[in-house]
Amino acid sequence: MWPTDGRVISRFQANDPARKGIDIGGSTGQAVVASAHGQVVYSGNGLLGYGELVIIKHSDRMLSAYAHNSKRLVSEGQQVTAGSQIAEMGTNDRKQPELHFEIRVNGSPQDPLKYLPQR
Repeated sequence: MWPTDGRVISRFQANDPARKGIDIGGSTGQAVVASAHGQVVYSGNGLLGYGELVIIKHSDRMLSAYAHNSKRLVSEGQQVTAGSQIAEMGTNDRKQPELHFEIRVNGSPQDPLKYLPQR
């Protein structure tokens, strides 16, 4: 499921290391939810360029990442279900409200729009 409401303002580009996912515009503080059930494997701000970041492991092969949050609401090791709130949207380095959302399969960035339902 979609991790937040809003329109896609930047798309995935396989050849561009700065576009490893999609950016979804919205409002600061709006709900960010788990796109599928899984276990939180990272909840912190130690990865440069991602701000407050949550990473959820959905299977041995698949992870989803939720970046530029204003507030993280989950802890590492916590189990989450699809649609459960995990964070509040924050802003990017240009102070624009957005969620940066990535999907990785076997560590390789994938186009999230191939995994999300049509809107």
